Amino acid sequence: MCRSLSSLCLGNVSISVSLSAVFQASALTQGLERIPDQLGYLVISEDGVLASAGELENDEQAAGLIMQMVQTACRFRLHDRTEPPFKRLSVVFEDHAYMVTVSGQKVFVVKRHNNQRDPVIA
Repeated sequence: MCRSLSSLCLGNVSISVSLSAVFQASALTQGLERIPDQLGYLVISEDGVLASAGELENDEQAAGLIMQMVQTACRFRLHDRTEPPFKRLSVVFEDHAYMVTVSGQKVFVVKRHNNQRDPVIA
């Protein structure tokens, strides 16, 4: 019988879950879930996807392509700076956009509706 909050019981099978891992994932994504018009998100490290949801859930291919773009953009460092040479990388399509931000050793990606309208010409 399971008596721990960190275990899930399914009949005779017990699955242990690390509560610290659950809290870490929650801390990584708490702000991403509240972004307006977001369709999904990824949190990526050098080791792979740390968290994902929505249209980007478990999208290893998108994560790999985005990491390649970030690594390519980071090659353009100026004056031996340690931080990336950009604050945000945007990949914009007609109906959606990927907003990429690097913080520490993590890459945060949000897929959003692209609500840009054609400019009004008076």
